[in-house]
Amino acid sequence: MIINTTGLVDRELYVTGMAWSPTYLVNAGTPLLFEAGFYPIAPVYVKDIKKVIGDNQPSYLFLTHVHYDHCGAASYFRQNFPGIKICTSKRAAEILKRPNAVELMTSLSRNFEHIAEDLPGIDRNDILHTDFEPFVPDIVFDREQTFEAGPSLHVEVLVTPGHTRDMLSFYIPERKILIATESAGCRSHTGEIISEFLVDFDAYVESLKRLSVLECDIVCQGHHFVYTGDDVERFFDSSLRSALAFRDHVAELLDAEHGNIEKVVERIKREEYDPNPGPKQPEAAYLLNLKTRVSHLAGLPRAHRN
Repeated sequence: MIINTTGLVDRELYVTGMAWSPTYLVNAGTPLLFEAGFYPIAPVYVKDIKKVIGDNQPSYLFLTHVHYDHCGAASYFRQNFPGIKICTSKRAAEILKRPNAVELMTSLSRNFEHIAEDLPGIDRNDILHTDFEPFVPDIVFDREQTFEAGPSLHVEVLVTPGHTRDMLSFYIPERKILIATESAGCRSHTGEIISEFLVDFDAYVESLKRLSVLECDIVCQGHHFVYTGDDVERFFDSSLRSALAFRDHVAELLDAEHGNIEKVVERIKREEYDPNPGPKQPEAAYLLNLKTRVSHLAGLPRAHRN
């Protein structure tokens, strides 16, 4: 099954806030949160989470990486869930100390604030009109490990670079749930899987292959969709094929456009972004990521590109 709504998935896993960029809640004896979505709609996530857990308090918030649409509401969660501990990779903790990184998250969050005002189902009273609030993680993972999150509840912390250098994935073996987000690619509303490597194509493919052999019944991507049952294996197979096909397509376009990265970006945007009916990534953020992907592939040795 492929799920594209908020609410209960299975095995106490909930999609909360908005399916476009969710916070995942595992409502076990000790509620756990994964990802923190967009800052401007932080109250939407909190309200949705509280509908499930009532007066209970989540103990941990696990972040796969610190892009603005994955860590945005972390500080707001800390304010509204006393005692919650925010968990990131060591690289993510270092990124959060950089003024230029915080400035970029603030700018992109401001752009999303205007988009949020027109989203169906979002109450305008729940939109924050203040700047993104940076935060300091409470728990920093400097290696892979199995983290005891509660009685008979463990989170395996996996280092899965490629999308970003600070990228983690989280696997809950007791429930066979994998929170992979962009480490495994993201299916758009056109059905196409977008390969989300930004810093290292080879590392991205290796991370994807590694995640694909885990014993998973539920896989959570970073945006829109959750896969269950037989669709898990189909998703991983499609994601790997899409990554290799995208690499080859970019190589062909670079040849056709005589290495002009801007023209290649324009052509891929027309193919990949424009037909997508949405909701989708804001155009400025999409173009920033797309140019990074194309530039990375353009820098690979010619023989390695196809």
